[in-house]
Amino acid sequence: MRLSLPLAGTTLALLTCIGAARAANTDAPPAAPDQQLQPLFQQVQRAQLFADQKTFADAVPRREPAVVLADWQHAQQQPGYTLRAFVSSAFDVPGQTPPYVPPPGQSLRVHIEGLWPVLTRQTATVDPHGSLLPLPHPYVVPGGRFREVYYWDSYFTLLGLASSGRWQQVRDMVDNFAWQLDRYGHIPNGNRSYYLSRSQPPFFSLMVELLVTHEGDDAYRRYLPQLRIEHAFWMHGADGLPSGAARERVVRLADGSLLNRYWDARAVPRTESWTDDLATASRASERAPSQVYRDLRAGAESGWDFSSRWLDDPASLASIRTTSIIPVDLNSLLHQLELTLQRASKASGLRNDARAYARQAAARRAAINVHLWDGAQGWYVDRDLDRGITRPALTAAALYPLWLQIADRTRARRTADAVEAQLLREGGLLTTTLSTGQQWDAPNGWAPLQWVAVDGLQHYGQQRLARQLGMRFLRTVQSVYDREGKLVEKYVVDGSAGGGGGGEYPLQDGFGWSNGVTLALLDRLCAPQRTCNSVTDIEKADGRD
Repeated sequence: MRLSLPLAGTTLALLTCIGAARAANTDAPPAAPDQQLQPLFQQVQRAQLFADQKTFADAVPRREPAVVLADWQHAQQQPGYTLRAFVSSAFDVPGQTPPYVPPPGQSLRVHIEGLWPVLTRQTATVDPHGSLLPLPHPYVVPGGRFREVYYWDSYFTLLGLASSGRWQQVRDMVDNFAWQLDRYGHIPNGNRSYYLSRSQPPFFSLMVELLVTHEGDDAYRRYLPQLRIEHAFWMHGADGLPSGAARERVVRLADGSLLNRYWDARAVPRTESWTDDLATASRASERAPSQVYRDLRAGAESGWDFSSRWLDDPASLASIRTTSIIPVDLNSLLHQLELTLQRASKASGLRNDARAYARQAAARRAAINVHLWDGAQGWYVDRDLDRGITRPALTAAALYPLWLQIADRTRARRTADAVEAQLLREGGLLTTTLSTGQQWDAPNGWAPLQWVAVDGLQHYGQQRLARQLGMRFLRTVQSVYDREGKLVEKYVVDGSAGGGGGGEYPLQDGFGWSNGVTLALLDRLCAPQRTCNSVTDIEKADGRD
C-alpha cells in the first residue's frame, strides 16, 4: 500500500489540490486539510513531526493553501530545506493548553462552576485557511486536545450548564447546533472541516427536550425545522430501499423494518488520525483499505472510538466492521428523535405530521424490541447486518432502551439484573466486559454512560441499583479530584479509582461531559431541597450507599 505521494511526479496532484483549495473559497463548506494540502499533508503526517496527528490537522496556513503548496514545491529545491522548518514558517501550529489550576480548597461543584468560563470559546469568525468552522454563539469545548465543540459530548455538558443555571449558554449551544443543521444539513462530529463527512450520535432532540423543561413548548416550535433536517439526514436513502439492503445510514431488514447504522461519506484515512489509519488498514490484508477507512470513520461517528463492539476480533482494530452493525443506542436515539418530532409537530398544530412521526417511532420501537433484544441472555444487543444475527456481548449501550423508555418492564428488569451482575464495579459502570486496550472497553467507565444508566434505571423503579451505580462513579470522580485537582475524560472503574487509558491519545483533562454529568448526579442523588457540593454532602444527607 502506498503511504504517500512521492516527491517526484507530484505536479498533477499539486494542480489538483490547488484547484480544490480554490474551490473551498466559495460558499461551499471548506475541504479538509488532507484534501486542500495533499501531498504536503501526507508528507507531514508520515514524517510524524507532531506527537499528536490532530495537531497538524488543526494548524492554520499563513497563506492560502494553494500558495502554501506552491511555496513548498519551491522550497524543496533550495539548499538546507527541511520539512520541519518549512512547516514552522508556513503554519501557525496550536500549542498545548496549559493545565487549569483551581484555587485550593474548592468543592467539586465549585471547581466545575469555575471551569465553565475556562472551557468557553467564541469563534463567530475564523481564519478562512484553517480547519476550524465558525459558530455564531459561544460554546463549551471538552478540553485538552479537543479545542472545538463536539456533538454528542455537548448534551452531557448541557446537563451541567442547566444544573448551574446557565440557561443562556444552553440556548446558545442549541442554537449553534440548529445553525449547523441549516448550514450543512447535519450536525458534524465537531466544528472542523475534517469532521463534515460524518455526524455523531443524534442528541439534538434531547437538547431540545432539555430546553423545553425551561422554556416550554416554544422550544418545540422554534427547532421543529432543524429537527426535521436532522431526521432527514439520518434517513436519507430510505425511500425505495429494498428489504435486506443498506444505503448510507439506513438499513431495511428482511421483514421490512427500517433501522440505522453509522456511516461516513469519505472512505480515506481520518484527517486527524492519518498514519494510524494507514497502519490499521495495512494489517487488514483481506479487505480493501477503503472499507477499513470507512469503518474507522463510522466508528468515530458512533462516539465509541474504538470498542470491541465494532470488532470481529477484540484484539485487532483491523477487524473493525462498524458499518455492518446495527447499534442499539443509535436506534434508541432515533426513536427519541421521532417522538420529539411528534411533540414538536403537535405543538405547532401539525396534527398529520405528528401522527406520521408517531407511526415511525412505534415501528422503530417494535423493531428494536424484536431485532435488538437477546431473549436468551436477557439484554439489549447490537445486530450483525451481514450475518443476520445479534452480537451477544453485553455493553453499557444496552441501557439506552431503558433510558429512552423503549423497554417494557420485564425487559428492563432483566437488563438491570445483567448489568448489575456483569458491568457494575466498585467505581461505577464498565463500558464493556472485555479489556482490549481500546478506550471504549473495560476497565474504563465514561461519564455519559453513567448518566444513561442512572436515569434509565430510575425510569423503571430500579432505585437501589441506580443510586449505587451513581454514587460509586461520583466517588471515583471525587477521588481523582481530591488527589489531582481535576476532572478527566474517562475513569478506571474496575479496581483502583483513577483516570482511564487506552485508545489513540493520552488521557485528557477538562472535561466537558465529566463536568456536566458530575453536577447532574450531585443534583439527582442529593436529598430533596438540599444542595450537595460533593460526595460527602450526599453521604451526610442520607447515609446510604
